[in-house]
Amino acid sequence: MFTAAPVVAVLDDEPEMRKALRRLLTSRGFQVEEYACGEDLLAALSSHPLDCLLLDLHMPGINGFDVLETFRSRHIPVPVVVLTAHDEPGTADRVRSLGASAYLKKPVDREALLAAIAAANPTAKDQSPS
Repeated sequence: MFTAAPVVAVLDDEPEMRKALRRLLTSRGFQVEEYACGEDLLAALSSHPLDCLLLDLHMPGINGFDVLETFRSRHIPVPVVVLTAHDEPGTADRVRSLGASAYLKKPVDREALLAAIAAANPTAKDQSPS
């Protein structure tokens, strides 16, 4: 029986980060959707179901905190793995209180990232390295 690959969205305003994450995730069997801004991700949610979201916190416009608050207020059941280069005291606790499954600092260790995705989403555990 065919099972569709889990869909992981990457929301990051840095094109190089999106490109690197896409390469890693597609090599592990995930479908990847890229978004450069929170507005685009939120607009696409109704027509693009996600299995997991990789979320940068610090972006212009709707930032990662805003996205987490929107997910919580709309009861959107998508696991979120936060990725940030701006680790500050209290940030990890804040994003977890907003519903994030994991909090990782950039540069992200790829095995830690894959483990966080697998822990956040049971369908992702079936993805094997190529």
